[in-house]
Amino acid sequence: MSSGTVAVTVDGVHVRVPEGDSVLSAVRTAGADIPALCHDDRLRPAGSCRTCLVRVDGKIVASCVTPATAGAVVEVDDVRGLRRDAVELMVSALPPRALDTYDSELARACAASGIDATAARSPGGRGVDTSHPYVHLDRDLCIACGRCVRMCSDLQGTFALTLVGRGADTVVAPGRGGSWAESDCVACGGCVDTCPTGAITEPGAAAGITSAVGPTGTTRTTCGYCGVGCALDVVAEDGRVTAVLPARDGPVNRGHACVKGRFAHGYLESRDRLTRPLVRRGGVLEPAEWDEALDRVAAGMRQAIADGGPDAVGLISSARATNEENYLLQKFMRVAIGTNNIDNCSRLCHSPSAAGLTASFGLAGGTDSFDDVERTDCLLVVGANPIEAHPVVGARLLQRVLAGAKLVVADPRAVGLAHHADVHVRPRPGTNVALFHGIAHVLVAEGLIDEAFLRERATGLPELTALLADYPPDTVASITGVPAQDIVAAARLYGRAKRPAIVYGLGVTEHLHGTDGVRTLANLAILRGAVGTGHGGYGVNPLRGQNNVQGASDMGALPDLLPGYARVDDESARARVERVWGLPVPSHPGMRIPQMFAAARAGRLRALWIVGEDVCATDPDANRVGDALDACPLVVCNELFLSETARRADVVLPVASWLEKDGTFVNFDRRFQRVRRAVGPPVGVRTDFAVVHALAARLGVDLGCPTPAAALDEAARLTPHFAGLSHDRLDREGAVPWPCPHPDRPGEATLYLDRFATPDGRAHLAAAPYLPPGEQPDDDYPLILVTGRGWAHYNSGSMTRRGANLDLVARDVLDVHPDDADRFGLRDGEPVVVRSRHGQAHLVARVGDATAPGQVFSTFHFPAGGVNRLTSDHADTVTSCPEYKVTAVCVHPG
Repeated sequence: MSSGTVAVTVDGVHVRVPEGDSVLSAVRTAGADIPALCHDDRLRPAGSCRTCLVRVDGKIVASCVTPATAGAVVEVDDVRGLRRDAVELMVSALPPRALDTYDSELARACAASGIDATAARSPGGRGVDTSHPYVHLDRDLCIACGRCVRMCSDLQGTFALTLVGRGADTVVAPGRGGSWAESDCVACGGCVDTCPTGAITEPGAAAGITSAVGPTGTTRTTCGYCGVGCALDVVAEDGRVTAVLPARDGPVNRGHACVKGRFAHGYLESRDRLTRPLVRRGGVLEPAEWDEALDRVAAGMRQAIADGGPDAVGLISSARATNEENYLLQKFMRVAIGTNNIDNCSRLCHSPSAAGLTASFGLAGGTDSFDDVERTDCLLVVGANPIEAHPVVGARLLQRVLAGAKLVVADPRAVGLAHHADVHVRPRPGTNVALFHGIAHVLVAEGLIDEAFLRERATGLPELTALLADYPPDTVASITGVPAQDIVAAARLYGRAKRPAIVYGLGVTEHLHGTDGVRTLANLAILRGAVGTGHGGYGVNPLRGQNNVQGASDMGALPDLLPGYARVDDESARARVERVWGLPVPSHPGMRIPQMFAAARAGRLRALWIVGEDVCATDPDANRVGDALDACPLVVCNELFLSETARRADVVLPVASWLEKDGTFVNFDRRFQRVRRAVGPPVGVRTDFAVVHALAARLGVDLGCPTPAAALDEAARLTPHFAGLSHDRLDREGAVPWPCPHPDRPGEATLYLDRFATPDGRAHLAAAPYLPPGEQPDDDYPLILVTGRGWAHYNSGSMTRRGANLDLVARDVLDVHPDDADRFGLRDGEPVVVRSRHGQAHLVARVGDATAPGQVFSTFHFPAGGVNRLTSDHADTVTSCPEYKVTAVCVHPG
């Protein structure tokens, strides 16, 4: 056996457990079942309840806090009576319903020990707290085990709970006092999931269901909200979802979730759910049968082609759709229509990541597995607020910081991880490139670079070094507003770390020069030799915004790239695809999303199919987007609800959600994971996969790929990146990263160990000068607006606003610094009118110091507020990604 395990004997059974494991682990490995009511494998052990007592080498100990040592002799059965006494004493302080009502961990321990409800003798009376929509507290059932408190602090990092009272009166309570709804709770559900007694429950869910002990018949799937890729177990009864539980063995989430994935499934049964197609007749959308709706779409596409050729048709695919649906959609456009006019919403968020990472390293994905973050000793988090936008990732990053890793945060706002940072730099929006050059300048000047790595595995150092001479800290301070000493401090923390990691978000990409931002950020990892080594750190990794924004691009839902990122203007790449498809592929790149809207306004785009995207709510300069849809003769929407975009459509097709379909997603660190149907869609609703096939058939084209599994199999034949992937493999292994060229070998979690994927095999440093953003404040528009996401809602809110998340956050607000509130006569909690050069929005002011003077911030989850009517059509010069992060505005009392 390896030296990493120890041998232990448990009631005569010989077992081996990993070195450092507890005696409790050894007991369970031996097959013995003992209670451990204060213990959760996800948390640090406490040893407070004494229900897991055993004898080790003659001494009575709490097994959960006692390390297993080599040769230890553990007696379990011999002290059964002591464990029973500990459980019975605990039960005596509870009311009988603790055992009668709940199939809890405690109730099961009692049943195993022969303890019935007569042992529960408390009359109760400590009261309940039902103020929160997702978390209810019954104080009479609390045994003060502390699991919920540790879950909130150790795993989630919110520190919203505490234990109050003394002795038998000790009970869990919100840390700030008051009701649960008024607390700092972010509704991750961790306390519900870990509670062993039923004291903390999810209203409406079957009592006692947790991720540790769920009912039989759950469906394992992958979350359809953000790009983290949490594995979830869905509990359904009579065709209804009754609970969604975080999978304890989830490769990314490890038994954790957030308010959206855990609780926000009420939209499935919303009265607003579309269940019949809608067709515009006489200017009004009216219900229709599927045959009529599909015939209308097919006829409209034929007419568009007749009027303007195949390039008169465009399709906006969806990051919410599966890989297989995106694959089929791009194939439909290329072979049924004959155009490359397909794009997806990565255009609006991480297209600069794809372009920048490809230019720097060779592939359009993050460089490492997120698991590697456990080894980092310094985190550089840039332009991201993962605590809110990617809560499970944010929690894991915070865990690493609390364990001792240094943290540098670069973000204009003081939110989330910034509160825990060793150095927080707050650059003016739009000045990222200058900031990254300033950090690089210090790395080079102070010798904090890996010269051997740069010599052997990188190119472009002389050009970059020459450029960096123009970016000393004092100069960068004048551009960014970041004090020079903070730039130096950030560079030294990152430069002196043994295993530095870069994690970034949309605050890097959504700029006029977003691709330059990605490349100059990547420079830092290249200079340090902290990428492509397997031991030098966690590379450079983007936090993808939507559940399948990585996969939609991987599958070729892009105007210039085929599945696997082969270029459409590469003859050999097209030939490879044509051999599989048996049909020609158009050779010239198609239109990007902004180009489609411009072409529609100009009369060149005659038909536009929008799959699962509310472009009138989420795309910039929304008034102009609406003009484009109004000008297009045929607009088709696949939707769950009558969104702002669907209201302008000519045909609306009701489609299934992620809980109602089969396929795969790719998460932010390139892992393919299965999506499985947990419940059927409502009667009259079809999957996007079925809709594409039905429309292709009406156009006389057989797309093949009769099932989602067959679609992924075909994609695997097109590119070596996916050649080793299949539904069967994912069903066996759970998650597999790409590249995965071999079905019998692991995927490449860490990239570039041997060489970079660039033509010369080297990482490419970028000597891109700082250029100003597309908009600047002036006397008429003196403030800079930054937009982003909040913790309770997702994108346009179409799913999260149709459930109890609305009770948590009921509107978009405008964060304003107190100095600006005084300057413009704004009061906290009162309505304001926000105007830009492009439109206006109506919001409510929230005055505080999260934003810097001269800057304001708002989410965009409530389309009625009109936030994206403010944003401009300025876009990244390389990829056309909109500049959501810099809009000049003025604000007045509303």
